Amino acid sequence: MTVTQDWLRCVTPRPEAAVRLICLPHAGGSASFYAGWGALLPQAEVHAVAYPGRAHRFDDPLAEDLVEMAREIADAIAPLADKPLALFGHSMGAAVALETARALEAVGIRVAHLFASGSRNGPLPGPLPPPSEDPAELVEQLVRLGGTDPELAKDPDFQDLVLPYTLGDGKLFHAYRMSEEPLLRCPVTCVVGDADDDADIRPWAKIAPEGFVEHIVAGDHFYLSESPPHEIIAATLGGHGEGQDA
Repeated sequence: MTVTQDWLRCVTPRPEAAVRLICLPHAGGSASFYAGWGALLPQAEVHAVAYPGRAHRFDDPLAEDLVEMAREIADAIAPLADKPLALFGHSMGAAVALETARALEAVGIRVAHLFASGSRNGPLPGPLPPPSEDPAELVEQLVRLGGTDPELAKDPDFQDLVLPYTLGDGKLFHAYRMSEEPLLRCPVTCVVGDADDDADIRPWAKIAPEGFVEHIVAGDHFYLSESPPHEIIAATLGGHGEGQDA
């Protein structure tokens, strides 16, 4: 089993919380993206997933198989299943959340809810185009998507640090082929910006027979940088009390 402390970061421990929210970053993202969420979601204990190849896991090899990485994440999450577990994934993280939920459900661990951010319901598209390996194009894409400060993106040290794992995540996501089975046994909520032309697309309504809702919010692909969907999360998780089964 994967060592939990390698995979998860919890900035605001909240042992009294009724539910644990596991947050999965976007391609090129890290656990620090969710560092402030725990303080703003008092009903949940927030844990952020740390992908290999960055931050404290800088020396760990980058993942090459999204489904296998999701299984390792599920192993790390399993000890936290004494309380209801919810998963929140943004963009590529939504796909990682899907496969993590499937891995948890395969071993009998119930997932209370899955939030797919930066992802909308729709027919599964064909293979993604291969990610560019040109540094200038990668930097341009990071800035265009809205998740990276334009001035910071010009810094050569920043590029040397970030571009290798950003490219690795792009290759990981490009190689991923989603199966429409098994179906999820948890409800799914999508949250997507009304100006998001880069949203991930999954047949969420089809693979989530336990319930599907889609919220359209103001913003682009990184709407949550300025306006995290905390109200949607809080309202959705409000029914998960201490007395419920995990």
